[in-house]
Amino acid sequence: MINKIDVNSEEYQIEFELTKQFTDNVLKEHNLKYNPNDEINESIQMGLTRNKMIYGKRYCPCFMVIGETQEQRDKEDNRLCPCTPALTNEIPNTGSCHCGIFNTEQKAEELAKQEDTHDAVATHSRGLSKQECEEILHKEEINGLELESLLEARDLGMIKFNLVDTREWMEWVGTRIKGTDYLCPTTSFYQSVQELADQKETPVVVYCLSGSRSAYCQRIMENMGFSSVSNLDFGISYYQGETLSGE
Repeated sequence: MINKIDVNSEEYQIEFELTKQFTDNVLKEHNLKYNPNDEINESIQMGLTRNKMIYGKRYCPCFMVIGETQEQRDKEDNRLCPCTPALTNEIPNTGSCHCGIFNTEQKAEELAKQEDTHDAVATHSRGLSKQECEEILHKEEINGLELESLLEARDLGMIKFNLVDTREWMEWVGTRIKGTDYLCPTTSFYQSVQELADQKETPVVVYCLSGSRSAYCQRIMENMGFSSVSNLDFGISYYQGETLSGE
């Protein structure tokens, strides 16, 4: 089931401001920095707000929320922000939490440099052959230009694959890649991905905002027996192709 939150409602706006105050306090308490990409920070804050409104707690929006009742959720290993794995493992070892919002000062500086140079390294050309497209669909990660090529080839009937958005409904409504076939939100991924249960032999490309949530869902799909799942590196935030908005 896909939960739909009205981001224009007064209730949401109040909770969103409280969530921003919450993430500000996390930075101060743990001496961390925000991601230099404000879009990533806002997306995570929106997800935390959504989960607070639905579940009563700020569960990490980059992972599924397991459990139908609060009692069941408390028994599961659901991540509450700021989650223990981020504080004890991810940030000390990689400089960043899985979602990317919380970073060490050094990591934030590195990410800022990556943003400046990313466009220069994405050099794959359009107009690929069928064989080249099929080879791309077997890569673990693809870039935005490669995805544009794949969508173009699919429109021409050269190849077949499913494009899956793993973000939340409110993000999907705001903007999504033109040609997206399915919305399978990370927080309810096991339920929503059942739509593709009979298409496991069809290649899949997954995406989110920055590539972290979709990488998590990519691993789940591979464990479920999907034959080929590629992740869009850097997500929709760096995608230069056509997008859509609205329901």
